Amino acid sequence: MGEQEMTYHVPVLLKESVDGLNIGEGGVYVDVTFGGGGHSREILSRLGAGGHLYSFDQDADAEKNAEGFDAEKFTFVRSNFRFLKNFLKYHGVEQIDGLLADLGVSSHHFDDSERGFSFRFEGKLDMRMNQRAGKTAADVVNTYEEKRLADVFYLYGELKQSRKIASAIVKARQTKKVETIGDFLDIVKPFFRNEREKKEMAKVFQALRIEVNHEMEALRDMLKGATQMLKPGGRLVVITYHSLEDRIVKNLMKTGNVEGEEDKDFFGRVNTPYRLVNRQIIVPSDEEMARNPRSRSAKLRIAERI
Repeated sequence: MGEQEMTYHVPVLLKESVDGLNIGEGGVYVDVTFGGGGHSREILSRLGAGGHLYSFDQDADAEKNAEGFDAEKFTFVRSNFRFLKNFLKYHGVEQIDGLLADLGVSSHHFDDSERGFSFRFEGKLDMRMNQRAGKTAADVVNTYEEKRLADVFYLYGELKQSRKIASAIVKARQTKKVETIGDFLDIVKPFFRNEREKKEMAKVFQALRIEVNHEMEALRDMLKGATQMLKPGGRLVVITYHSLEDRIVKNLMKTGNVEGEEDKDFFGRVNTPYRLVNRQIIVPSDEEMARNPRSRSAKLRIAERI
């Protein structure tokens, strides 16, 4: 594991997730969350002649981490993974043998004060994964009407005080534009007791990040594309970190759709394009959680395309 990757992001459930792909040396695989390249590097180490890996990431910093990878077996795609199918078709790929997604935000993003992902630092309220386009978190808090803001905090942060928080933001921005993390914290901190502050603030920032990056919509699109691209016997391997994304992944693997709506045949069997490989969720070992605190909420699900 390279020094740059270690500083950028420590891969979670590395062996368990790559083992879950059941890699064939000559297969075609996709890592839709390249990040520091840890999972991609492990996949490449198991590929032989004729095998190829396509890795997606929309972040410029992640693209730098892809420098020096073997071009014979590796292609980096600078794009949101929601466009998975389109880009694979562009590269002439009709079917894939496996796809891995590590849905967590990288350690690098949380530790870079300029990106605005963490309440631990002062900086601009940004939170964009792709800094080339799209609205920032500051745009959200300064332009959304009160009800829409409340919905963001309730749906994506599961915050009970979502309406009060939204109301306070709307009132505060009438006096001064909310531009920095400090500006935002001044508004929302009074709603949380000291013993719950960090946990509740994490939910607030999660909600904004999900809204800014359209994470739930992107996840649904990616999973739909993966289902269409995986060949029979191909593996879908997904690591989730919060209940919203985990529910979507679980629904798809069990029912074939992200809503979780069951379509049963005459005998009451659910018609689904997947077979669950691990019926019990795989979680990190105590050793990994001690070594990498970010892994504590990780859940690994694996399914095979029928």
